[in-house]
Amino acid sequence: MQNNIDCLILSALREDISHEDITTNAVIKEYTKGRVKLICKQDGVIAGLHVFERVFKLLDDGIKISLHFKDGDTVKNGDVAAEVEGDIRTILSCERTALNFIQRMSGIATHTRKIADMLEGSGIRLLDTRKTTPNNRIFEKYAVRVGGGNNHRFNLSDGIMLKDNHIAAAGGVRQAIALARKYAPFVHKIEVETEDLEMVRDALEAKADIIMLDNMSVEDMKKAVKMINGRALTECSGNVTAEKIAAIKEAGVDYISCGALTYNSSILDMSLKNLERTD
Repeated sequence: MQNNIDCLILSALREDISHEDITTNAVIKEYTKGRVKLICKQDGVIAGLHVFERVFKLLDDGIKISLHFKDGDTVKNGDVAAEVEGDIRTILSCERTALNFIQRMSGIATHTRKIADMLEGSGIRLLDTRKTTPNNRIFEKYAVRVGGGNNHRFNLSDGIMLKDNHIAAAGGVRQAIALARKYAPFVHKIEVETEDLEMVRDALEAKADIIMLDNMSVEDMKKAVKMINGRALTECSGNVTAEKIAAIKEAGVDYISCGALTYNSSILDMSLKNLERTD
């Protein structure tokens, strides 16, 4: 896992430093020791501190990072989340990449925590989706967990989910489920996406394990949950927002999947500030 993360972080560093950091190299000719603070500029939930640290360490193992919080902690505007000490050239060259990771991950964790708190006590589990930034899924799904959510499939190898185009290609809900059950090992659950009550009925009769209620009205979801009556797990999906959570809770589903956790989260604003020479 660490090797995979390191490869992705190194790729991000190479994206930002294709040959050299020409500005830093022009200003600082040789090793100069310094220290800088990671300052939070918004209230939120911090996530990705180990990734922030790893960005610097991969370029220069001599860099020292002092972390003042742990992932999942609530931070306030003005909090000093960490301090970075070492070669100023490394600090300046890694600054943007390190901030990009931690701001993005903390924004996702903050958004997730907001919705997870709305579901507290309901028994409904909040899930993410595969609607993630290419090559950043491992970071973004980790941030969802930090915020109190749960991960759905990490990739297409993790489980069977029959969506609209699979169903169309197979010739219908029943046919798609039958083909999936014939192909997959028995340990794999079969989830099927449904858009109306007729599709729910077909999924039930074909013995789907999980029935996704996609873009249904709350009233139709209530009818679907009543029809299913515990014979399959239920998942609400489609345009789920914080504003709709209260109504969706009343439908009685087991899971709510929310792609917006990863594709529509703002960053949590932070900066590296107060750089000082310490040599």
